[in-house]
Order: sequence, then C-alpha cells, then structure tokens
Amino acid sequence: MTRFAPAALLAAVTLLPAAARPDAPPSAVTLPGGDGIGKGKHVVLLSGDQEYRSEEAIPQLAKILSKYHGFKTTSLFTVDKNGHVDPNVNNVPGLEALKTADLFLIFTRFLALPDDQMAHVAEYVAAGKPVVGLRTSTHAFNFPGGSKSPFAKLGNGSGVKGWEGGFGKVVLGERWVNHHGRHGKEGTRGIPAPGQEKNPILKGIAPGSIFGTTDVYTVTLPLPGCTPVVMGQVTETLEPTSKAVTGEKNDPMMPVAWTREYQVPGGTKGRAFTTTMGASEDLAHEGTRRLIVNGGLWAMGMEASIPEATKVDLVGEYHPTRFKNPGHKKGQTPADLFK
Repeated sequence: MTRFAPAALLAAVTLLPAAARPDAPPSAVTLPGGDGIGKGKHVVLLSGDQEYRSEEAIPQLAKILSKYHGFKTTSLFTVDKNGHVDPNVNNVPGLEALKTADLFLIFTRFLALPDDQMAHVAEYVAAGKPVVGLRTSTHAFNFPGGSKSPFAKLGNGSGVKGWEGGFGKVVLGERWVNHHGRHGKEGTRGIPAPGQEKNPILKGIAPGSIFGTTDVYTVTLPLPGCTPVVMGQVTETLEPTSKAVTGEKNDPMMPVAWTREYQVPGGTKGRAFTTTMGASEDLAHEGTRRLIVNGGLWAMGMEASIPEATKVDLVGEYHPTRFKNPGHKKGQTPADLFK
C-alpha cells in the first residue's frame, strides 16, 4: 500500500466515555474546532460497516474537517463490551452527540442498533438536518424480519408506508440494489454528470482525480428526487490510470454522487449528499476527499463558502487497508484509530 508523508498531528483530542458503561474505555473521539469556514459548527461522524474500513476513513475525514476547516468533530464507532471497535456489533454509544450536530456524516452497513440509540438518528433526520452518506450508507440499517423496534422502518428492507426502502431510500435517495462494476476487480472513476460541471461541489476537482478501488454500485435510474453530480466510469482495473471498460457498464453510467432534498414522514425538509464511494482506500485520492468535504459543505447550505480548492491534504500517515469482509483490525479502541 502506498505510504503518505505525515502532516502535523492535531494538538488536542477529547475522549468521550461510553454512555452506558462508565467503566468502559472511551468510545468516541472529539477533535476541537477552530478558525476556518467551520468555526462554531459541529460534525458528527459515524463508522459501522463491515467491509470498506469506515473505521479508517472516518478518523481521516474528521482530522481534515477539524485541522483545515475549523469544525469540531465527534467520531463514533461500533464497539464491543470491552470498548474495542468491531463493525459486527450493534452498539454505538454517544449518539446523543447528534443533538448538537450541524452535519451527520454516516458510513454504516446493515446495523440494527438498540432503540435508545436509533432514537437519536430518527430525531435528527425528522428535524431535516444535513446528512452526508458514504458508500454502504444507502443500506445503513437493517432489522430482522418481525422486529418490534419502532425504528425498523429505517431498515433497508422497510415496507412501512412513507418509509419504503428505509433510511437509505427516504433520506439519501437510494437503498441497496446491487454491484454494477465487478466487485474487487473493476474500479470507479468519477466523471461530472452532464450539466453539473459548474456545480460548487465539484470546485477544485481536477479531471480524473475522483477515483476509488471500490466498484460502481447499481442505482435505480433515473434516481427519482435526486440530482446526479458525478457519474461512475467503470475501469478495467483498480489502478487510477486504467482504461474504461467497453460496453453497457458505461452506457449509461450510474450516478456515484448526488444531492437531494429529503423529508421523512412528519418531518422537516433537509439536504442530503450521497456518494457510493468513500471507502478507506478511496480516500487515498485527493479528488474523492474533496468531493466528500465539498458535499458536506453543500449539505449545510455553505456552498457559497466552498473555496476554489478545498484543502484536503491527508493528516498524518495514512495506510488504508484493502477492503474485505471480515477485515477489521481487532483489539483497537477509537482512540487508537487517531494515533
């Protein structure tokens, strides 16, 4: 894996204790805000996918938002009874941080969190507050058949009236459909969607710089209620210089980033930005990092503040792990992920 030169590390890290276990190791990491376009604003980031190493991607995004843009960030993780990060555990202490959040950046997959934790997510989206969804967050939650949880309606398989497709479909605009590119073999190159070349989300993004080793996801065309911003060109290999595959996979291309005005039943309207890219390996590419940061600024209504080239340099050494399920490094606490 490519090694990246270290940058200056953040000076202050606040560790938040596990909400339900006062004797447990800290379960969340908060980085301070400061000067920048995000001064005075709070971003809550949630990691909880089993394959694409969100537990590596989320800390890097939090560092970028805090160090370069002045956002206070709180990063939350799925943790086991010992306080170790484990994406297979349905437990995220600290979700009450959403009460003060100005942006919720979510990267989870098929979680079925306890009701007291899901309540914070439901309250946040009912208020129509800004959301950014990465990769598997189109299927962020999933509850077993026959679940009595009042929040099962947010699950990927939901058929509840007004909540068809769950959180993914209602908030982000799409649920899990399928792989479009060949998983683990074909990569994704981001191409501006027709007519979106001057979209502020694409400011400072050089042609070809949006890339990911994760394949293009299938979406339901024409993606009702959404505005595609970036299309996903399926590439022959996982190398950024790879040629595009020929044939129907790229004709037509699938959207891999889009914007949406969402409104859950009985809730207030809000903005959501979604990209089916964002795995830890994808963040090795500057254009992909800039797409996510700019998308978050748009979701918060700050598109006029997006600079010509949003600073998204990697903070510290970054060694993303090859995606696979299972594949997370065992025995790590949230604090370990910020060292």
